[in-house]
Amino acid sequence: MSYFIDYHTHSQLSPDSSVPLEQQAEAAVRSGLSELCITDHYDTVGLHGGPMEPYDWAPAAEQFQRVRAQFQGRLTLRLGLEFGSGHLDGSALAAAPPELDFVIGSVHNRSLAAGGDDFYYGDYRSPGACYQALDDYVSSLERLASAGAYDVLGHIIYPLRYMARGCPEVSMDRYADRIRVALAIAIASGRGMELNTYNGCTLAEWRPWLALYRELGGEILTVGSDAHVPENVGQGVPEAYDLIRAAGFRYIAVYEGRKPRFVKL
Repeated sequence: MSYFIDYHTHSQLSPDSSVPLEQQAEAAVRSGLSELCITDHYDTVGLHGGPMEPYDWAPAAEQFQRVRAQFQGRLTLRLGLEFGSGHLDGSALAAAPPELDFVIGSVHNRSLAAGGDDFYYGDYRSPGACYQALDDYVSSLERLASAGAYDVLGHIIYPLRYMARGCPEVSMDRYADRIRVALAIAIASGRGMELNTYNGCTLAEWRPWLALYRELGGEILTVGSDAHVPENVGQGVPEAYDLIRAAGFRYIAVYEGRKPRFVKL
């Protein structure tokens, strides 16, 4: 029986979720997960590029400790963080509690020079607009990869989930050489990549990037649903495991105390 994990989920401590961690954990048990990592947002810029307050670790640690005790013996719970690309300095993690297990490094927003909006808000009715946004995104991804304040690079094809609405033909193939470099930097520094299923909606799109990651010698690979509500916890995880196996990987990574451990698929 597979050891299913979901290493990208959100709770009421994220600005875009209102769900207590207890409900996410209960959903994980119902979904047959063995391990759940809560990765609430820590971004220095908001949805439209405005400044955000520093992360408040106290409620995150309290919620985690309480729910971990409630689910002991039923679910392995880990404390993670989704660290926004505004943080190109790992010193922002200095105040993290000792319970912190895992950090996703993500790009959600256009650069401030390009307006700072989350890619969710883009106008993607033409391929030209899509590729203009992707130019900006990949530049930010390159900077994030080199910054090093993460354990895995999160949802590296993030903008495509929104571009598919108006321009489903748009892909990131033209950026393969630049993404190759970003992934190589992550691998060389002992870091990894996330396969993000976007609630089970983004799966086949990962095939070329899994192949590239494998070609580069990447080994650390996590899987996350990006669930912000209980019904999406674990969505697409079994299918993601199938894709990962087909790409030639034999293990998935889990984390404790920022250290990876490999679990057989």
